Amino acid sequence: MSDPKNEDTTDGKGEDRYTVPALARGLQLLMSFNRDERELTGAELSRRLDLPRASVFRMLQTLEQGGFVERVGDGASYKLGLSVLRLGFEYLASMELTEHGRPVIEDLRDLCGYSAHVVVRDNRDVVFVAKAAGRSAMFHSIQVGARLPAHATVLGRLLLSDLDLNSLRHLYPEEPLPAYTARTPTTLAQLKGLIDEDRARGYAVSQGGFETGISTIAAPVFNDRNEVVACVSITVPAQRVQEGELDVLINQVRDAAAQLTERISHTPHRGQWLNKPNDKKAA
Repeated sequence: MSDPKNEDTTDGKGEDRYTVPALARGLQLLMSFNRDERELTGAELSRRLDLPRASVFRMLQTLEQGGFVERVGDGASYKLGLSVLRLGFEYLASMELTEHGRPVIEDLRDLCGYSAHVVVRDNRDVVFVAKAAGRSAMFHSIQVGARLPAHATVLGRLLLSDLDLNSLRHLYPEEPLPAYTARTPTTLAQLKGLIDEDRARGYAVSQGGFETGISTIAAPVFNDRNEVVACVSITVPAQRVQEGELDVLINQVRDAAAQLTERISHTPHRGQWLNKPNDKKAA
């Protein structure tokens, strides 16, 4: 009997024999929905996937039965269903970072009073994977699952800090980079300069840099290979934070990030870059 590991798993077209085409098409269908196009018709999906309408209709019927898509009213449009959302939350709940991070940011929130988060990078975006809401009912910070452009935020710059210039060029092949405010770096040289400054500092502060009236304080979280895998951050509903309070908040965020680093690396005293951070604050 032949060993499947030693078999050629591709046919003459280079396609994997073990791929299930129907499943692949169903996943492509689900990925067609996004935040800008939350509702799509079967006809539109048929055009995008280059598939017969009858095939798309059968896929929609199957996905609808499983709760992965829902029909919008009595019309011809569909939207993502609760089963997709449930999968997303199950994934987030299963992540070691969220499991260990939730009590850390809850303690941080209780200490400082502001909303605290665990943030990771997904390609060119930062993604909020855990949140502890602050005390102020008048201010609701960003929600779990939200994405922000990595290059335009201090969170992203910390999460990009392990990339050298060549890796950054591969991630951002085009220039200028999209600008969101006057402070957004629009060239790789500018971006790398800011990344290096935050790395040397050991934390990052943005006071109205991405969103007016909002300040963010963040510190990196490291794995057992001393790689940056996440950030702990707080969001302060103020354009600028008073100097005395800022010093206290920075220390609290850095302590929380160090706690999460120890939890996920299973090694004490981790979470320092090779170069010693200085105490120079962000402008």
